[in-house]
Amino acid sequence: MSWNLNSERPIYAQIMERITLDIVSGIYPPGARLPSVRDLAQDAGVNPNTMQKALSELERTGLVISQRTSGRFITEDLTMVEKVKQNLASMQIREFLEKMEHIGFTKETIIQLIEQIETEEEAS
Repeated sequence: MSWNLNSERPIYAQIMERITLDIVSGIYPPGARLPSVRDLAQDAGVNPNTMQKALSELERTGLVISQRTSGRFITEDLTMVEKVKQNLASMQIREFLEKMEHIGFTKETIIQLIEQIETEEEAS
């Protein structure tokens, strides 16, 4: 899977976002061992130091836990993972609503449009 990193924002922040998405979507389930820094860096096409910084920041958040001799693991705190997932969803919804309101849609019209699209998809 492509990492799609760009130079417009710090690479380590993009890596953090990608790994966080992989955690909340279940690609890395709770308690799972993460690949090594070197393997992740190679997969992402970044310097291992950049990957190390991203993983260290994820440790600081509590989503990733480091075990000295065993590597890094995803937290087993399901409440934390669900909270992160809800926060990500809220951010995406807010961004979507802001963009839609910017192009002239009211919240009521946005809801109607979503319902219309959902009905069309169910029919096909």
